[in-house]
Amino acid sequence: MNITFTVISILAVIFVAVGMLLEFARVLMMLQQNSYRNERYMRWLHNSGDTTSIVRLVAMIVFFASMFRYSSFVVGSVLLMIFGLYLVVSLGRARYKKPLVWTKRARRIYAVMVVLSVAFTALIVLCRPFIGIGMLLLSVALTLLALYVISSAVVLAANSILGPVERSINRRFYNDAASILAAMPDLKVIGITGSYGKTSTKHYLNRILSEQYDVLMTPGSFNTTLGVIRTIREHLRPYNEVFIVEMGAKQPGDIREICDLVHPSIGIVTAVGEQHLESFKTIENVQRTKFELIDALPAGGLAVLNNDFPYVANRPVSNVPVRRYAISAVHGGVDYTVEDVRYDATGTRFTIVGPEHSLTLKTHLVGECNISNLTAAVIVAMYLGIPDEKIRYAVEKIEQVEHRLNVKRTPGGVTIIDDAFNSNPTGSGMALDVLGAMKGGRRIVVTPGMIELGDRQEFHNHAFGKKIAETSDIAIIVGRYNRQAITDGIRECGNLSDGDVHCVDTFEQAQQLLGTMLQPGDTILYENDLPDTFK
Repeated sequence: MNITFTVISILAVIFVAVGMLLEFARVLMMLQQNSYRNERYMRWLHNSGDTTSIVRLVAMIVFFASMFRYSSFVVGSVLLMIFGLYLVVSLGRARYKKPLVWTKRARRIYAVMVVLSVAFTALIVLCRPFIGIGMLLLSVALTLLALYVISSAVVLAANSILGPVERSINRRFYNDAASILAAMPDLKVIGITGSYGKTSTKHYLNRILSEQYDVLMTPGSFNTTLGVIRTIREHLRPYNEVFIVEMGAKQPGDIREICDLVHPSIGIVTAVGEQHLESFKTIENVQRTKFELIDALPAGGLAVLNNDFPYVANRPVSNVPVRRYAISAVHGGVDYTVEDVRYDATGTRFTIVGPEHSLTLKTHLVGECNISNLTAAVIVAMYLGIPDEKIRYAVEKIEQVEHRLNVKRTPGGVTIIDDAFNSNPTGSGMALDVLGAMKGGRRIVVTPGMIELGDRQEFHNHAFGKKIAETSDIAIIVGRYNRQAITDGIRECGNLSDGDVHCVDTFEQAQQLLGTMLQPGDTILYENDLPDTFK
């Protein structure tokens, strides 16, 4: 019995330890997706119910069941072994939309989590009298299971402990980046921000300016201070002439911090809308934060503002010359408008009408949002002296930015509109308009809805549902986060029957469903793809 008990206890320790380490990686991934900010991670914990999940509740049952009287200690070890094996298999096979990136910071936090766990386990073991190797191993397995249950507390503690270290490292990197920029006084720095559209505008502007300048842009979604610092230290070269900096924000002061580092002379605000309201609370706070870029510009610089958004149009600017643009001429006080927009199978033709001359362009891009973003890029290109013929050539050669209203056609005759990167009230409406304009087959939308809209979340997803019903033939709603609001909006419109609306829990299930229904000529719109922090 003792030998059996010992062997089972050893297996229990191994399985529970591996399961705990895999769980540590998962909660660290969630902390990373919340920008390593404890307050944001705790808000996610509160909204997700992760701390009271069924698996954790089962873990607690196993924990207490394993502490019963001596005659059941073997049973307790068996329970721990089985549950530990379940953790290893389930967490080991799990796949995530945004898996953990093992940066140096992530490795430091994980190492501290492991050290804390070892120290806590050693303390528990040392405080108990030695009553046999089997009982010792059982105590270790129980302690590791407890650490699994409180893994969120462990990652928060590790992140807090490393706070001073991370601030010191970040300050050193910041000073290094500032020194690099100071050695390049002739570098033209262009800042781009907005509730949406900034990444696409960055790519379009980079392509156009590259016709005449040596340009560097922040890659991917490197739109935080640390992302910009990393770009400067790893990619900026003395021969670069233009540096395009995408500037994101989750709270007031974020953009000002980036501007204090890079000192932009040109700033573009693509939009001010109801995005990230969970952290900003009001659209006025969003406006103030986005205009931190414009307020930081020097008197000899240029501000390019999208007057299609009321909270851009109503914001006066007096510290720098301004060029305002809009897709529609009905907006007053604009310098540039877009006219004669024509869509065909190859893309879009349109004319930008400015105060001095007009410029007719052709692009492979579709959708008003893309035309709007192109307009901002063209205005800056004109300001920097790019000839019209080079602008025309670059615009026609611009490739669609992945996951941002990207149109593809499969060999099977199905058209895919990929707008999965993000979703917002304005952009989702434009994407649905593009879907609604498609002819020849059924129009299908796959979406989990929109997030981070605060108190306006239900309102906007309800309106989104109504728009889906007006522009689509089939709707596939992914996940439960916005399901009720979207389906209520669809039903209120009345254009779709219940048989045309499908609700699934995961994107994989949506793909399986599509596999059973797609026909040549159909068009699918993928609108948004929520990260692992939302279900």
